[in-house]
Amino acid sequence: MDIEVFIKYFARALTMLLVLPLHELAHAWTARRLGDDTAECQGRITLNPFAHLDPLGSALIMLTGFGWAKPVPVNPLRMKKYRAGFALTALAGPASNILAAIAAAFVHAGILATSAGYDARYDFFVNNQITPVFCAILLTEFLVAVNVGLAVFNLIPLPPLDGFNILRTFTGQKFDRWFYVHQREVQIGFLIFIIVLNTVDAQYNPLYIISNAMQDLIWKLVSWIPVARG
Repeated sequence: MDIEVFIKYFARALTMLLVLPLHELAHAWTARRLGDDTAECQGRITLNPFAHLDPLGSALIMLTGFGWAKPVPVNPLRMKKYRAGFALTALAGPASNILAAIAAAFVHAGILATSAGYDARYDFFVNNQITPVFCAILLTEFLVAVNVGLAVFNLIPLPPLDGFNILRTFTGQKFDRWFYVHQREVQIGFLIFIIVLNTVDAQYNPLYIISNAMQDLIWKLVSWIPVARG
């Protein structure tokens, strides 16, 4: 197997086992801070991946880079401002992915700023030699891509994703009642949407376009580090 392909899937597996638990822990912890201990009582304030992983969402992460974990149970009525609290709890998950992507980008740039990182890139591009340091460079690069992809995917305003729960901050009880009655149909529509989305060429896929734009911003954020090396 090509080393780049291997590291891409390794990064996705690492995201599934480390970053998704962080994503769900962020939901549970935020809800607890806002007054709802439902998730805490079910053991969801943890980095243990087995408490969070969803089989279908995990499979999609490995195959496409987009996916989800088991939703964290939240009771917004236990929060002081339940709609705003629900939105903040939902936003905490994608925010944790963006922070993880930024952290990976800083590590990536830090490696490139060292002599070992410079030599590793030179050995690969000039001598076609793959070193452990170059593998670390590729791994952090893919971690940025996967984490940004997860954040963008989870911000889609469709159930059961976080973007839908953020959207509900701006809707009323009439919409809540409609969703409660039709949630089965909406969920089926979501699955159809995901299937159709994955048939769209990456050049025209809105998720890839937005993800690439966000990655460009993150790389610009850390671009000064290798330059500072001199």
